[in-house]
Amino acid sequence: MKVSDIKEMLDGRFLTEETEEIMEHVITRAYASDLMSEVLAYTLENAVLVTGLNNPQVVRTSEMMDIPLIVFVRAKEPSDEMVNMAKKTGIHIMTTNHSMFNCCGILHSAGLIGGRGYGK
Repeated sequence: MKVSDIKEMLDGRFLTEETEEIMEHVITRAYASDLMSEVLAYTLENAVLVTGLNNPQVVRTSEMMDIPLIVFVRAKEPSDEMVNMAKKTGIHIMTTNHSMFNCCGILHSAGLIGGRGYGK
């Protein structure tokens, strides 16, 4: 699924530059968590991170795991510092009014699968 599809489905709004390259990027998995230690342990490649945690550790963790897109739920907006960190590392940030539960349901219904985790 393309990032452009995710933006449309989640009624998302980019806080980083909305380039053609990121809009065409294919995402195959989604991972939702507010615990960055779980993201480090369970996230696989080509994943979008769906989170409500709003601190710089989210960007640092995404950089370590090569996560190209972070979606902040419940209309949370990261600080300018976080947005600038993301820009410098090539990570894109989107915000949505949906809850984490609804985001996961929408993405799963559209065909995204989760990362590895409990019971897998």
